[in-house]
Amino acid sequence: MSTTKDRILTAAVACFGRAGFDVGLREIGAEAGFSAALVVRHFGSKDDLRRACDQHVAGIIRHVKQQSATSPDMRYVLTQLAQIDTYADILTYTVRSLMTGGELAHQFVEQMIADAIDYLAEGERSGLIRPSADPEGRARYITYSALGAVLVQIRNEYTDGDDLSTLFQDVLDRQLMPSVELYTHGLFTDTRVEEAMHTAGYGSPGNGKAAPDHQPPAGDNTPPGTHTPPDNQPAADDLSAAAPTDPDVPPTPEGAPR
Repeated sequence: MSTTKDRILTAAVACFGRAGFDVGLREIGAEAGFSAALVVRHFGSKDDLRRACDQHVAGIIRHVKQQSATSPDMRYVLTQLAQIDTYADILTYTVRSLMTGGELAHQFVEQMIADAIDYLAEGERSGLIRPSADPEGRARYITYSALGAVLVQIRNEYTDGDDLSTLFQDVLDRQLMPSVELYTHGLFTDTRVEEAMHTAGYGSPGNGKAAPDHQPPAGDNTPPGTHTPPDNQPAADDLSAAAPTDPDVPPTPEGAPR
């Protein structure tokens, strides 16, 4: 059974997400079925109420992500997807906070990153998620990518004043399966890009710790980082033999520098 405080929080998240953070306490109280005075009695100022909403929303996101990352039964994830209406106000509130900006929005995002570090670590322990050489960097990138993708979709497909109640479903329709595919199968076929970045001095993994091994696809015995040329492309050692002869350039004697 929800308490008065819970009902006010739920109403505030819905109102802030729908109308922005300029909405008054009177409107929030009416949404919850209470007076503005009761809202003040429980939360103090509107800024304090917003902080409480930030914590409330971050806690829900953290709980769902933790369960998804640690549950051995993927039916839990499907159950959550079947209850998308439950999270519509959560996503709308998150988007509104990001678009408004300011110190509270900054604190909100940093809390989400800290939570992501924790639930990704739990996913590693459960065997669902690969270890990372830079857990904090990975968590920040995933959080920025997810939030940024939602913001771009809004800017690209919605105009000011549009109803955002369908946003969550729209995000799932456009982004869910592409992101699952990318996180499951990856994008690059080997580690050449990563190795080139490290050679160029970017992102020393784990402050000097070696990056986790990346296993090749099943049935592929090629060592990680090794590039196998296509069947119609000669290997690097055979390039000189396969290269066409330029009639204007004399052949290089065997053993001489080229």
